[in-house]
Amino acid sequence: MQVRVVSDQPWDVKADVLVVPILGEPDLTGALAELDRRSGGEVRALAEFGELKGKRFKTTLTSAGELGARRLLLVLGGEPSNLDREAVVRMAAAAERRLAGRPVKRLAIWLAPLAAVLEGGADAVAELASRGVVEGSYDPSTIYREGYEDGPPALDELILVAPGEDAARLGKLADRGRIMGEGANLARTLSNRSANDVSPEVLAEEAWSLAEKHDLWIDVIGPDKAAELGMGLFMAVGRGSANPPRMIVMRSGRAGERDALGRHLAIVGKGVCFDSGGISIKPSDRMDEMKMDKTGACTVIAAAATVARLAPGTPLLAVAPAVENMPGPHSTRPGDVVKALNGKRVDITNTDAEGRLILADALTYAEQLGATHLVDIATLTGAVARALGDLVAGAFGTPQSFVDEVFEAGRRAGERYWQLPLVEEYADDMRDSWYGDIVNFSRNNDGGLVKSALFIRDFVTKPWVHLDIAGTAYFRKTSAFAPRGATGVSHATLVELALAGARA
Repeated sequence: MQVRVVSDQPWDVKADVLVVPILGEPDLTGALAELDRRSGGEVRALAEFGELKGKRFKTTLTSAGELGARRLLLVLGGEPSNLDREAVVRMAAAAERRLAGRPVKRLAIWLAPLAAVLEGGADAVAELASRGVVEGSYDPSTIYREGYEDGPPALDELILVAPGEDAARLGKLADRGRIMGEGANLARTLSNRSANDVSPEVLAEEAWSLAEKHDLWIDVIGPDKAAELGMGLFMAVGRGSANPPRMIVMRSGRAGERDALGRHLAIVGKGVCFDSGGISIKPSDRMDEMKMDKTGACTVIAAAATVARLAPGTPLLAVAPAVENMPGPHSTRPGDVVKALNGKRVDITNTDAEGRLILADALTYAEQLGATHLVDIATLTGAVARALGDLVAGAFGTPQSFVDEVFEAGRRAGERYWQLPLVEEYADDMRDSWYGDIVNFSRNNDGGLVKSALFIRDFVTKPWVHLDIAGTAYFRKTSAFAPRGATGVSHATLVELALAGARA
């Protein structure tokens, strides 16, 4: 898809569909009044009929009259005071998804109504709208179904209409948004692919292909080398499956190289390609969703590729421990005591608390490779979904200054996080072991969401943030702006965080 920015008036733009954002009660003056006049009064008629009221992201497709476009698509954005970066992305995605099954090749979006309200103006809207259209074009039904034609249209051209703006400047920002959206969609496809399709070995092969394509250094550590290095927790989870584990390490820039902010940033993602729970087996209900337990790894792999596309050579380390957590004759058992890469002895009281185990060794290894700042991302606990739902991810971290950096990256990305406390008193429950230094699952699991983060914290010594995306990683039902399945959440946050240290 080509993205083009024009400084024409919206009524002059030739396209199959012109998207018109509506914020609050439509003000039929100025440019919107002219659009209404040239459309034959369609906008006013829809407003009087009550069609332009309702939930945010509602869309209405109507005639374009004498406009340059063949159809008008009006998208509701709620009250102007509530417009934020996330809403712009989702409005654009909703517009693209509304056109599913239609023969649309040229889509135009009028930016001015949003640019007049959003902080950052047309610059921000151009990037976010472009990203939103790309993310809105995603449909997981195309992964395995040949000839699927009911999804959002495959556009030849996206036209961003910005009267009076610098089209060249906005064009560069829009292209940045397109690349960000493509990266999120890559993460979604890797996450959505089934467990019989993507094993740890296949995920490593996908990462290797991306590394070669984008000139990234890569190392894939197999089980023999992992055991030799002392990755006992990683191996404890992966040894039960017939599909052996892989520790995937990707790097942009030189080993240990610092970015413009003085960081050697590492992003570490949980990659459980299928999670049965192991010996502590899960209930059968919704176990099919456990192919999604690799989403953290898919996200950091895609983010590394996106950073390489946008700012080649930016120092960044991505570590993705990939395993299957399966019951079998070689599986770790509840009560086994295992030595971690950092030397601690872990009493494994529940094999379904496996994500924190592989993250622990991966974070230790990232520090051994020179990481000075670490962010881990994982579908870690059902508790975070019960607490925050499917639109807000949980976050823990220390020190606060680094947490603030990650949250600022999330703000730029238009993604929502809620910081939760690391309650020191709860750490005592994690050390209530007969034989080890720490248990992976507290026998008193009140506050289990916090305790999961406290466990991980025991394996980092540098500034660190933990993002629990178990609630936001995938949707169980379709929405106006997204299909069922993986959402690509936090990809943009990780990219923004890395790019904050890019050298001009």
